[in-house]
Amino acid sequence: MKIAFHGAARTVTGSKHLITLKNGKKILLDCGMFQGMGKDTDALNRDFGFDPKEVTYMVLSHAHIDHTGLIPRLIKMGYQGPIYCTPATRDMAEILLLDSAEIQEDDIKFSNKKRAQEGQPYLQPLYTVEDAKNAIRFLKTMGYNTWTSIDPDIQVMFTDAGHIVGAAAMHLRITENGKTEQITFSGDIGRYNDEILKSPATFPQADYILMESTYGSTLHADAKPADDELLRYITHTCVEKRGKLIIPAFSVGRTQELLYSLNKMQLDGKLPKVDIFVDSPLSTEATQVTKAHPEVFNRAVSDLLKRDSDPFDFPGLRYVKSVDESKNLNFRQEPCVIISASGMAEAGRVKHHIANNIDEAKNTILIVGYCEPESLGGRLMNGAKEVSIYGTRFQVNAEVGVIRSMSAHGDYEDLSQWLSCQDPKEIKKLFLVHGEYEVQKIFKAWLFKKGFLDIEIPERHYEIGLS
Repeated sequence: MKIAFHGAARTVTGSKHLITLKNGKKILLDCGMFQGMGKDTDALNRDFGFDPKEVTYMVLSHAHIDHTGLIPRLIKMGYQGPIYCTPATRDMAEILLLDSAEIQEDDIKFSNKKRAQEGQPYLQPLYTVEDAKNAIRFLKTMGYNTWTSIDPDIQVMFTDAGHIVGAAAMHLRITENGKTEQITFSGDIGRYNDEILKSPATFPQADYILMESTYGSTLHADAKPADDELLRYITHTCVEKRGKLIIPAFSVGRTQELLYSLNKMQLDGKLPKVDIFVDSPLSTEATQVTKAHPEVFNRAVSDLLKRDSDPFDFPGLRYVKSVDESKNLNFRQEPCVIISASGMAEAGRVKHHIANNIDEAKNTILIVGYCEPESLGGRLMNGAKEVSIYGTRFQVNAEVGVIRSMSAHGDYEDLSQWLSCQDPKEIKKLFLVHGEYEVQKIFKAWLFKKGFLDIEIPERHYEIGLS
């Protein structure tokens, strides 16, 4: 048995890990899109590093595009097997993949206009809306905490990973030559005591573990409480400076967490009277999917539902639907909060809002999640004085804020707690994936002290035998 790492290897996006059995069967864990990788992004997304037609099964951890975003292309290029995921992941993946396909088509149209003017040949999108619709048919759902045979030699079980609605750590029991070994892939690990979701669950002893390490050198507890910081930025920007607070936020997870926090402030009488706009059709749909899966909510949210039928809605909140409504926000003079996708500010309506507000000091751009260093959000977070948006250079006169404690990814203590149900002596090898290399080296040293002695940080396309 071998495993190869074709994405999220010494970087955070593009999750793709391929297990090859001795009998030739292949199991793909996630099929994510690379995001925020600058001019290399398109090339990375067109090269799987393997032949999709040779993959037998696929198992999916959760719906974020860096874990699902190349599924339509995988099928377009020949994969014909099932894709196993949780019910909530299936629902989230449907809206996210359709949105991603629309972005692919829109971006390629824009690029091809310029290429036509320059006499260059047209490009094709990674996939189309029709490809995405076709891909949804391949998603097969399984619940948490039950071993399911997908093949005479392969069993799969999901355990709750927190992170976002439907997210799972996946566990595979693979039998070869009469010997059964367990491979566990963490997917993305959420935070213990999350505002909305249940904490990550324990899982059976594994032989091999693939583990995300996004915040492997960070302790979120060092930051100020997210609710207090969010309220401070609203008051500072909208009340004191009379400006606009622009918040790039992932449509799934981050937007719902923001709305939940704002709703609590409103219930407690703390929220200033300021209009709050969610300007992302995808975020609106994702919020509806979240509401449809209360089984993932923690006890605090379940208790709140007894006195508030909708913990993601409150007076003053408006969902922006049409493009014209979105454009009208650019002409609005009154203070307001605009929550818009994408979280890294690499695509979507938020780029237009940043472009239209970045040159005024009274406005604030608030980063509330992880951003690839080369993404627009990453450059702003790292103190860029000038940025390019749609080919135009902008001076960064607006204030740029960061709430580091508002993350769906666990910090190194959360990651360590997730591993605490395992006996380090029984782990044959632990692979760190889904993280920046410098962070991973720090986290590797931390885990070594915890007793995990055989740890590798694979590069992209690295393949190794497991048994």
